[in-house]
Amino acid sequence: MNDQHDAGETYNYGLSGDIWFTEHQSRDVDFSYKVRVLAEEQSPFQHIVFMDNPSFGRMFSINGFMQVTEADEFVYHDMIVHPALAVNPDIRRVLIIGGGDGGTARETLRYRQLERIDMVEIDEAVVRMSKQYLPVTACAFDDARLNLIIGDGLAHVQNSPDNSYDLILVDSTDPVGPGEGLFTFDFYRHCYRILGERGILINQQESAFYPGDFREMQRAQQKIKATFPIAMLYSFNMPSYGSGSWFFGFASKRLHPLNDHQPERWEQFGLDTRYYNRDIHRAAFALPNYLRRKLEQE
Repeated sequence: MNDQHDAGETYNYGLSGDIWFTEHQSRDVDFSYKVRVLAEEQSPFQHIVFMDNPSFGRMFSINGFMQVTEADEFVYHDMIVHPALAVNPDIRRVLIIGGGDGGTARETLRYRQLERIDMVEIDEAVVRMSKQYLPVTACAFDDARLNLIIGDGLAHVQNSPDNSYDLILVDSTDPVGPGEGLFTFDFYRHCYRILGERGILINQQESAFYPGDFREMQRAQQKIKATFPIAMLYSFNMPSYGSGSWFFGFASKRLHPLNDHQPERWEQFGLDTRYYNRDIHRAAFALPNYLRRKLEQE
């Protein structure tokens, strides 16, 4: 999720009481919340702070950048999971990389037909603290179909056999620290290898508004386009993230997110989603002109 490395290096160590938690969006833009600190931990990988805010509810940050809030987590988790299942409703085998808060697993597990869901999260502290402080997302870890692996997502895809999965959901921080290896040619090539012929890869691509964010999006898209024959971006509105406009990447060997969209079949699952629907699906792939022009300059 959100970890905008271009934005500065203030990580807010030693938080306590009611304070203003400030997330640095860029060198001259800040986004602040008045919070009550619930818990703080320095894991072997990152600095984690769980907080509470009257408007956004329970939330947590990693290395000073907001990851999940109770108020808008449903937007992110709807949009990372449901578009892929609406393109290929026959998905049975899923790999989640990251997503230690549990929200992506929660939405994936709503599909009763899924047979295998492996989730690889590098930091057990995120899972443990989410279970305690953010049950709205961490409510599905006890589902018997979920195989939680505390480990390295890059190593997992490198060691997985060909044609292991129908869907890979990369719910990671941005390309710094533990998430760095998930934005490489090697990672995307292994994702291609371990996906079936109708397989889909979804990965978070951050914002395109701030120059540093767009540079990372551009680099990731160039690598994915060089690996997958179909590679597109789609957007959603995320109030607690950066500019409020966030993007996922959709990549596949054969399936096009619009031409192969199957809303009638998806609606037969009977899911009561709060953000995603068939109209949102099609609209999400309509990119704004400023981003189209930036991408054309690659």
